Amino acid sequence: MITLLLAAQAAIGAHAIPSVTRASPVPGGSRTDVQIIQSALHGTARRGALSLQGTLSLEGLTMRDGQVTPGAWGEGYIDSRHPHTWVHELVVSLGDPISLPVVRWSLSAGKGFAAYGSDDPMGRPPVLFPANHHWSQVLERAMVTGAVRAGPVTLEGSLFNGDEPEDPGQWPDFSRFGDSWSLRGMLAVRGVELQLSRARVKSPEHRQGAGLEHLMWHGSARLDRDARAGRVYALVELARVDEEGAFEFGTALAEAQLVAGAHRPYLRFERTERPEETRALEDPFRGVRPHNENSNLGTTRWTTYTAGYGRRLPWRLGPARFEAIGEIMYAHVTRVTGIVFDPEPFYGGNDLWTLSVGLRIGAGAPMPRMGRYGAAAGHTNGHIH
Repeated sequence: MITLLLAAQAAIGAHAIPSVTRASPVPGGSRTDVQIIQSALHGTARRGALSLQGTLSLEGLTMRDGQVTPGAWGEGYIDSRHPHTWVHELVVSLGDPISLPVVRWSLSAGKGFAAYGSDDPMGRPPVLFPANHHWSQVLERAMVTGAVRAGPVTLEGSLFNGDEPEDPGQWPDFSRFGDSWSLRGMLAVRGVELQLSRARVKSPEHRQGAGLEHLMWHGSARLDRDARAGRVYALVELARVDEEGAFEFGTALAEAQLVAGAHRPYLRFERTERPEETRALEDPFRGVRPHNENSNLGTTRWTTYTAGYGRRLPWRLGPARFEAIGEIMYAHVTRVTGIVFDPEPFYGGNDLWTLSVGLRIGAGAPMPRMGRYGAAAGHTNGHIH
């Protein structure tokens, strides 16, 4: 693996956003976070039929208590986006040693993203993550993925462990490897990508495997290409999650961005249903673990509108690149099911505002699209910042 990293085709980069985020109302009134978010080292390398893609996340150091984000949830965090694990992805892929003109195949293994859904929000326009992060991606799993690509069509299948991490330093439970699976099909033509995924994830929120199984569907359309006004990106996605008939959740999201010279305006709309978990007494932004279906107090629906603007700065500091970012998010939350949890008295209102400003710093190679390994990485556009 070290030899592969030192190959001539290696590309290494770094990424971080020092930021200030204020949200109000949240549990306790309001919250302001001053921290470094999305801090990561990333790299790709290729040597013959072998390729490596890795991302080392430093968020366990730089945002240990999460980033305040009303509506976000997952990995034991609620209304606060969780830090990713130290090894966010580390995947080795073996491709066809003979380059065929029509069909390519690959077999990938390691820790990373299962073949399901859309891109990690770290590689998308807004600073704040969407509420549907764990409905639209299956991440940080021990996985084996096979992919076949024929022209514009790619088919993938993954086997992985169902349990999601509960701490930045936690590794997958390898004894559960293979208890979950996913399938994804993609069609990519001239900057337009259509995608449909299905996954069955066993007990993701209960590490010992006693929780409900998730049957997940996801579909999306993605645009990323040049236009007269600049580089245009857009994503529309829909997803549905069925927890063995006990609970059902849906999400719809649309986002767009225009990169015109140094300017990068963007917008996002999202409507997502999420479970309301029993919260820890010592921290209202954390859920009780181990989680089970008895911890679900009902379902809320989050409707959010996000607008932001990035301005590339002319600063030079060695290989570093800089972009100033300002972003505002408005969220409206309503109760869908359940009588135990009522968002209005809990938050002090149904309307929540979040303001975030930051400085995006990048050096070296741009971050590749996470979760696209081997043959699936061959015909997709890269990072959209």
